[in-house]
Amino acid sequence: MTPLRNQPSVPATDQAAQQPVDDRALVPVSRLAAWLKTRAAWILLLDIALVILFTLVTPHHVFATTANVKNVLLALTEALLLALGLTMMLGAGIFDLSLGANLVLSSVVGAKVMLLFQTAGGSIGAAIVVGAIACVITGLLYGLVNGLIIAVADVNSLIATLATLGIGTGIADLLTGGTDVGGLPVQLQTDIGLRTFSVVPLPAVAALAALAILWAVVRYTRYGLRVQGIGSSRAAAERAGLRVRAHLISLTMLGGGLAGIAGFVDLTRFGSTSLAGHPNDALNAVTAAVIGGTLLAGGYISIVGTLWGACLAVILETGLVISGVLAFWQLIVVGVVLLVAVVLDRITARRRARARH
Repeated sequence: MTPLRNQPSVPATDQAAQQPVDDRALVPVSRLAAWLKTRAAWILLLDIALVILFTLVTPHHVFATTANVKNVLLALTEALLLALGLTMMLGAGIFDLSLGANLVLSSVVGAKVMLLFQTAGGSIGAAIVVGAIACVITGLLYGLVNGLIIAVADVNSLIATLATLGIGTGIADLLTGGTDVGGLPVQLQTDIGLRTFSVVPLPAVAALAALAILWAVVRYTRYGLRVQGIGSSRAAAERAGLRVRAHLISLTMLGGGLAGIAGFVDLTRFGSTSLAGHPNDALNAVTAAVIGGTLLAGGYISIVGTLWGACLAVILETGLVISGVLAFWQLIVVGVVLLVAVVLDRITARRRARARH
């Protein structure tokens, strides 16, 4: 019988290393690591840090009180609705600077219709419903006008919406004589604006629904892919047979409709119109979308990032107000955040360009 050869001994550590590894145990870690590399993750962490900071520095920790949380969520509802519409438009490479004016005009028309319906003998509930519909229709028509100017007349979206910003603001002032429309049904606030599920205001449900729908559209539908395709290269999209003009008009109408909903939310929040309360809405919407990861040049949309970006804008604005910071500094801070967002956008765009090449 041939004697067995001496086999080299294997250290215990090597034997353990040779054991099969359960990949499923690594999945949570890898997913967390991947998530932490995203822009949305860092913005969310920054939001949490700012909430902690403002809670500590505000008198009597008023930032974390239930009343202020409700106020922040109502403000976030409007900001998020506008930011979501702008995010979709940026995905296709177009802007809308008139969102704030659209919100104001929609709220004015909705308030006027509400009062007329009540004067004609309609019930309060019906008046509120008709007013809400008027807000949305006004927003859609405003968006349609923007879309026709941008897509059909082929005017640059910045110039087009800068013009309609002035027009919309002027029409709102003409309809109201420059004074806010009051005398609206108290039920607007008591039954809608101030009604909550725990601390979540009822109007926030509309913003969350819009967020969920648009997230699904971007992630799972051809429409979402086509919008980003148009933003990547409009010429290539046209050569591929996409109806680019129709898509652009649909996007401006989507943004307009969301602005109309935000206009109705504004009525439920204050019980009147707020003509002078929305000068920075477009700035905040751009900040939320871009700092959340949506590319300014088009071609990529981050709906979840827009949510955290909108939170950042609202948390900063509310926290600075409660902390007693002058309004001038608030504008400076928001402007700096926007500049940071643009710089991050350019860095991301360059990385994507290098990755393609």
